[in-house]
Amino acid sequence: MGAETVRSVHSLPQLTVKAVLLGIVLSAVLAGANAYLGLFAGMTVSASIPAAVISMGLLRLFRESNILENNIVQTTASAGESIAAGVIFTIPALVILGYWKVFDYWWVTAIAGIGGLLGVLFTIPLRRSLIVEQKLMFPEGTATAEVLKIGENPGKGLRYLSIAGITGALVKFAETGLSLWPGSTQAAAYLGKSTIAYVGTNLSPALLAVGYIVGLNIAILIFLGGAISWYVAIPIYSHFALASDPVLSGLFSAGMPAADLAFEIWSTKIRYLGVGAMLVGGIWALISMRASLFSGIMAGLHRHANTASADIPETDRDTPMRLVLIGIAVFIIPIFFLYQSIVDSLAIGLLMTVIMVVTGFLFSAVAAYMAGMVGSSNNPISGITIATILFASLLLLWLMGESNVGPAAAILIGAVVCSAAAIAGDNMQDLKAGYIVGATPWKQQLMQVVGVLSSVLLMAPILNLLLQAYGIGVPTAERPDSLLAPQATLMASVARGVISGGLPWTMVGIGAGIGVAIIGWDEWLRSRGSSFRAPVLAVAVGIYLPLELAVPILAGGLIAHLVGKYTGRSTSTGFGMLFAAGLITGEALVGILMAIPIVMTGDSELFAVPQAWRIGGTLGLVIVAWVAWRLYRTGISDASGPA
Repeated sequence: MGAETVRSVHSLPQLTVKAVLLGIVLSAVLAGANAYLGLFAGMTVSASIPAAVISMGLLRLFRESNILENNIVQTTASAGESIAAGVIFTIPALVILGYWKVFDYWWVTAIAGIGGLLGVLFTIPLRRSLIVEQKLMFPEGTATAEVLKIGENPGKGLRYLSIAGITGALVKFAETGLSLWPGSTQAAAYLGKSTIAYVGTNLSPALLAVGYIVGLNIAILIFLGGAISWYVAIPIYSHFALASDPVLSGLFSAGMPAADLAFEIWSTKIRYLGVGAMLVGGIWALISMRASLFSGIMAGLHRHANTASADIPETDRDTPMRLVLIGIAVFIIPIFFLYQSIVDSLAIGLLMTVIMVVTGFLFSAVAAYMAGMVGSSNNPISGITIATILFASLLLLWLMGESNVGPAAAILIGAVVCSAAAIAGDNMQDLKAGYIVGATPWKQQLMQVVGVLSSVLLMAPILNLLLQAYGIGVPTAERPDSLLAPQATLMASVARGVISGGLPWTMVGIGAGIGVAIIGWDEWLRSRGSSFRAPVLAVAVGIYLPLELAVPILAGGLIAHLVGKYTGRSTSTGFGMLFAAGLITGEALVGILMAIPIVMTGDSELFAVPQAWRIGGTLGLVIVAWVAWRLYRTGISDASGPA
């Protein structure tokens, strides 16, 4: 679509009733799906492309629809996916810490809603600088625009999305509902008397899809992080600790299976390598882009202050800066009262609010810039949230001592910052797509607000449903299928470890050293002009994820690579991408739907077949291999798909 086409479409209707309503519905649905995926696998995926395809299919049922309406729908819907990431990375930590027994509706809604709305407002001054003047790529936004431009033939794409959704749902129901096979297959053994060797893989089609979407580069780095933990750190640590650590040696002497002991070592010690690596990654993101961020903020503020709105074309009109500043001021007030009610101190509540505003703005800007450089999937959200929580925890420890509310207060600061940063990166992708297709920025920004509000209203009920049906945190005998919530578990451990003691600082320090080494490696790759890059946050994610999750992600990345080699084109917008998105959506939605009758009956085995009918992991491996083959075949059949 050239400049002439952009000018011709900007007068088309955008904020139509059907586009707004469809955007609200998809925002809520995709928020729920990504909440499940994030609690299960520790990551979420962009909802913009699936939302765009669904929108194109449904709007064709009306006599008149256009590309700008589709853009409004995907803008609204993807805001729900982003707010889900901000919520599930942090707020479940309050349950894991024991501060909450269930997710309080109004607290969750207020914290996530205000954080998301601040994320929208914080990035408005940056839009023109990063998108128009610096011309950053914003890969997901660019890909979404290409999908929107192929809107003449959404039927085939919608069909692939539907087939994959049904496939993901059936596989998930057979595994978790009927319990026909376990969710993972693994093997571990003691080598000698002091070393553990482990292999394993999760059997989730959604994780294959995640790997396909993020691509081979990131998939390799996630697996590399897992290999550092499970093939290097755990064997080394177990070699020494099984002889010297009385707790671990006692578990070993008692005959604990090697796989269980490996997981115990990882969860209590080794995963903190990831904390150090993510902390370094968040700081490095600020340092490496400080000049660009400052110039972009200053340019945005200057333009809004000195340009009359009548002189700005429709395709370049943002929300007025006066309204942005008023909105920020209005939203800060309830945050202050929320914080003050927790710590019961006016001064400390005010300090918490100041920390939230400063770090929220800085890290929203970081997220926006990083989204433009490497995409939302590679954004350092986890790293900057951990940096926020660590700093807040240290400050609260100094001010309040070892208070029982200290860890929860630090998490609530991080939750607002994380929600703001998650929304900021996603919003800039949507604004990039709108810039390409000729949309009006302020209309998109308005619908980003609508998307945040429509999704946060459902976050607490969805979280409570998943909590009651599956459990959240480390699996137990009563909750064997508990959703691991990797980021939230990590955030809880950091806040509790700083304020109550017990944080393994040696592991954090070693992890920071690993992070520095990866940054050096990435800089070396950049200097050589390599197409393969090594963002430190991708490796850090792999370090603190169980290795079984990294294996199917790597397999999905390999499939994407093979599809790209076969077709000679990017896989980022093809039918394979839609099939992958459908697998994730179907698996996540059936997980949520199964939770409803499980919670109502209190029977976690409600759908399970008799024990004699259950088959081991071999069947699960065969099924997942078949899904992988279908994903590959769909990708290479993409000769006429979106380019």
